[in-house]
Amino acid sequence: MDEPVGGARRGRLRTVDVARESGYSPQQVRDLERLGVLPPAARSDNGYRCYTALHVQALRAYRGIAVAVGPVVARQVLTGLRGGTVEEAAAAVGALHVRLAGERDEALRARRALDAIRAETGTDTAGTAGGRDTMTITELSSALGVRPSALRFWEQEGLVSPRRVTSLRARSYDPPAIRAARVVVALRGAGHGIPAVREIIGALHRLDGLEEAERLLLRRLDGIAARSVALLRAGTDLAAVVTSARA
Repeated sequence: MDEPVGGARRGRLRTVDVARESGYSPQQVRDLERLGVLPPAARSDNGYRCYTALHVQALRAYRGIAVAVGPVVARQVLTGLRGGTVEEAAAAVGALHVRLAGERDEALRARRALDAIRAETGTDTAGTAGGRDTMTITELSSALGVRPSALRFWEQEGLVSPRRVTSLRARSYDPPAIRAARVVVALRGAGHGIPAVREIIGALHRLDGLEEAERLLLRRLDGIAARSVALLRAGTDLAAVVTSARA
C-alpha cells in the first residue's frame, strides 16, 4: 500500500516521491521492488511503503546499467549486490565496461574491414593476366598470395563464383569474381572468420553499398559511446548502493 500524496514525512519518501526523483512511474517503482532491483521498502504502522534516498540511487543505477547493457543484465546486477561482496560487485561492473569495450573493438574492426574492402574494390584488376579480363585459378591464387585450395574453398562457401569454361570445366575468374576474391582476402587478413566474411558480404549486398554500411557502423559506435557514458554515470549511485548493502 502506498502513502497518499501529501503524506510524506521528513526523511521518508513515498512511492510518488521516488518515482519523481528517478524518472520511473509509481507502478514501475513497485514492480522493480517486487523484482528485487530495490531493497524492500520499510512499512509504516499503517502499512504504507517508506522509501529512502538509497532507493532513488538504486533506481538511477538500474536505469544507467539498463541503458548500457539492457534491463535483464541490469536487474541481475542490482539484485546480486545484496548477496555478494564489494569485490564481487566491482568485478560485475568492471565486466560490463569490458563488454562495451569489446563491442566497440568489434565495430572498429568492421570499419577497418570496410576500409580494406574499399581499397580492394578500387584496385584495377584488368591487365593482371597478360592484359586479359579473366584469370585462371593458378593466376589468381598467385596474384592474391593464397593457395588454389583456398579459392576452391571460398567457392564452396559461396563467397567467390568463378565461371566454368572448356570441356574440362576449368575455373575462369572474370572481374567481378576477382574483386570478390580480393574482398575475401582483405576481410580474412583483418581477422574475420568465414561466417563473418559471409555476413559482411551479404550485408554489403543488402545495403546501399559501402557508404550505407559505413553510416550504420558510425551510428553503432555513437550508440556504444552513449551507453558507455550511461554506465559511467551510474557508477556513483551504484557505489552508494554497494557500500550501503555492506554496512
